[in-house]
Amino acid sequence: MVHRASLLLTKFLLTFYKMIRICLLCLFAVLTISGCTRQLVLMAELTPRSLKAVNLEETLSRRDELMMAYSLTSYNAQNKAIAVVNGAWGVETVQKDQQIDLQAVSSSAEHSPAKAINLELPRNGRIVASLLLIEVDDYNRAKQTLAKIQKIHNLVAIPVGLLMIATEVLTPLKYVSAGLVASGVGLQLLDNLDDDDLLGQSSVELREADVRQKKQRFVRVPTVFTGQNLKDSFEYRLEYDITLKSVKIRPVP
Repeated sequence: MVHRASLLLTKFLLTFYKMIRICLLCLFAVLTISGCTRQLVLMAELTPRSLKAVNLEETLSRRDELMMAYSLTSYNAQNKAIAVVNGAWGVETVQKDQQIDLQAVSSSAEHSPAKAINLELPRNGRIVASLLLIEVDDYNRAKQTLAKIQKIHNLVAIPVGLLMIATEVLTPLKYVSAGLVASGVGLQLLDNLDDDDLLGQSSVELREADVRQKKQRFVRVPTVFTGQNLKDSFEYRLEYDITLKSVKIRPVP
């Protein structure tokens, strides 16, 4: 009788052990599959489109030398800046009433399109697109700075500088400057900008919750930069857009 009870207990324990083992294997398989499953995220892409010189700042020379610097900065659900990417265009000489297609591909190495930058829009977070239009005084220094920015084009960096100025009102100039500092680019040009050099700045903010609710996938941003330098009045019309694309990414194990 005791022997039979012992056999039954042994069978029960073996069966119980097999069931536990099967459950653990199933759980492991589920976790493995879910870990390898590609997750759907939103990527924001900033693309400069066109620039028109209605009036120039330099009326004596009848031409302006221009460059653009732009960035995308992302914030998580806790409103903490977590990533930034940078881009730049120029240095280009423009004349009055000239219209420039910023995406046109030229056979000349001196004229290149304004390359798009993109960055993931965090879940329940936000992203800030910032753009500066700059009138260049020192052509050689501007070309050197442009080359440095283009080397880190669209490379993701952590914008530590924005944490230190979180209490300030963040202008597009501060966003772009902080992005360049985070990417290790010295501010040879932006450090010395004055009101005459900075022709205009523009910024757009997109919140992930609003974008998903409205099913928004495209934002066109027309902006007009006007001002006066001594007796010269200038006007530039710039268009850029932000495209939101659903992208599947594989989580890092």
